Amino acid sequence: MNQAHVSVLSAADRAVDSIDLFGRISAGIRRLVPFDSAVWTAADPETGLITAPMLVENLGSGEGCADYWASELLEENVVPFRELTRAPVPAAGLRAATGDLPARSARFRRLFAGHGIHDELRVALRIGDRPWGLVSLFRGTADFAADEVALLAELSQPLAARLRGFARPAPAPTQTDSPAPGLILFDESGAALSINEEARQHLASLPAGPSVPSKLGLGFPIWVVGAVLQARALAAGLDHGNARLRIRNTEGRWLSCHASSLSGGDSGPGPVALIIEPATPADLAALIAEAHGLSSRELQVTQLIARGLTTAEIAGTLFLSPHTVRDHIKAVFAKVEVSSRGELVARLFTEHYWPALPEPVRVSDPGSPPAHARIARTGEGTAHTPA
Repeated sequence: MNQAHVSVLSAADRAVDSIDLFGRISAGIRRLVPFDSAVWTAADPETGLITAPMLVENLGSGEGCADYWASELLEENVVPFRELTRAPVPAAGLRAATGDLPARSARFRRLFAGHGIHDELRVALRIGDRPWGLVSLFRGTADFAADEVALLAELSQPLAARLRGFARPAPAPTQTDSPAPGLILFDESGAALSINEEARQHLASLPAGPSVPSKLGLGFPIWVVGAVLQARALAAGLDHGNARLRIRNTEGRWLSCHASSLSGGDSGPGPVALIIEPATPADLAALIAEAHGLSSRELQVTQLIARGLTTAEIAGTLFLSPHTVRDHIKAVFAKVEVSSRGELVARLFTEHYWPALPEPVRVSDPGSPPAHARIARTGEGTAHTPA
């Protein structure tokens, strides 16, 4: 690791939250790779869609931000973020990627040309192919050089790891009544048509950030707009997957936003319905697993530990050998930074209000006590070995 990396990562390690992290790494990178303006945003690692927080430096209003993401999702562009998250190198300069013909990209033709932007350097902050953040740096007069692109590419994984750390759910806030699912309807062009009161309450709880005004008398956060744009992109066959993201509100609770394009009366695109609601246990399970870097198998093992199953019972439920289960438990302990089953359950379930999932169907001795009783009797909840 060279001194440039050390200086940026050292500043990142002093951050207290995601938005502070963006500010610190922006200041550090600006000294190494000068830029005139920038967008730093978190991303949902499951879908790659933008989510809170977002730091916008020296750029325009929320509407301009919406135009940028509309171009990203609905137009033909060079090095879109969805490609950068899987590309061999997670960073690219627009001028270099187009052979100094940036007009090949729609966002340059429509948004950059004539508005003082000469080049853009994009970076996907990713671990594997899971993006935790997206970065756009802009210059008004000079190209981004190859060594500058390489520096940002090398910082992608370590910065993603630090951003991922802030995505871990915080200890559960005091239990309060949460609004029922909210519903917002958008027309074929993405303009908001109607909204219920529950959706207004959820929107009011979202963190501050760029927003787009509407005829409904409220601004829609750019993250909600991004989900609607993605639904339109899916309906037009421009992308696969789904238009879904998770976002933490100002009370510390996780919400899920899911947009879907409805069938129109003709062959054209239909309106888009967006549901915003409290995250389900499955949402939280996946989020916690991603935030701690757990594999799908490690997540299964963790859920069964929380239900009080012994190593042998986990092995039988998942059709694995006890030795393999022990290896998975060791890996989980290391990633979550605990040394016992009891610590693991407290860290992931009790502290983060992760509701227990349904009990798995398995064959067991009908005369044996319930799993939650066995964990106390056997002492497995406090043992400092994964056996």
